Amino acid sequence: MRKRDELDYLAKEIIDCHKCTRLVKWREKVSVEKRASYVTEIYWGKPIVGFGDKQAQVLVLGLAPGAHGANRTGRVFTGDRSGDWLYRAMHKAGLASQPESISLTDGLTLRNAWVTSAVRCAPPANKPTPAERKKCSSFLTRELALLTNVKVIICLGSFSFQAICDELEIRPRPKFGHGVVVAHTKYKIICSYHPSQQNTFTGKLTEKMFDSIFKTAQELAR
Repeated sequence: MRKRDELDYLAKEIIDCHKCTRLVKWREKVSVEKRASYVTEIYWGKPIVGFGDKQAQVLVLGLAPGAHGANRTGRVFTGDRSGDWLYRAMHKAGLASQPESISLTDGLTLRNAWVTSAVRCAPPANKPTPAERKKCSSFLTRELALLTNVKVIICLGSFSFQAICDELEIRPRPKFGHGVVVAHTKYKIICSYHPSQQNTFTGKLTEKMFDSIFKTAQELAR
C-alpha cells in the first residue's frame, strides 16, 4: 500500500475510534449543546486526524482538539484562537497558503508541514487523562512511521512534549521551556508555549516568540 493510501486508511481508523468513553460522551455532548455563536452550525463531533503535506519535514504536535474549534469544524487547529495564531505564524514562515483557518472548505493547504495532536478527541476542560493519551498513542506512532520525511517536531505545550518523549522513549525527559531544542537520533524536537488564549492574552507567548519557533524549525529541517 502506498504511503498516501496508508495515511488515508489511518485517518478512517481515527475517525471511527470509540476507545475512550469519557471523551466520546464529551465530544458528542458539545456537538449538541453548542456554543451560542455557532448554534446554527453542524458540529463534526468526531476524532480529528492529522492535516498537511504528506512529504512534510516539519511536524507540529498539539494537545487535543478544541471543543468549539476542531471538534466543530473537523480540522485540527481550525476555527479557534489557537488556530488563528498557529496558521498566521505558519503562513509567515511559508508553511501555510493563508494566514487563517476557518473551515474545511476555506482552501488552506500546508507546504512541508503536517499538523496533528497527541489526543484526537476534544477533552473536558482541555485536559485529557494520561490513560486517554496512552490509548491514543498508537495513532501518533503510526503517523510518524508513515511521515518518513519528518526531521523536526514542534511541540505546542508541555503535554505534547511529554507525549513525544514517551513516544520516542526519551529518558530522562528534558525540562520543557519555550525555544528549548532536544536532539533525538531521528528528530530535532522544539518546545513552544501553546498558543492558547491563556498564554497569548497574558503575553506569556508573543507573536515574535512564536515566529522564532518556526524560523528555528526551518533552519533545522534544511
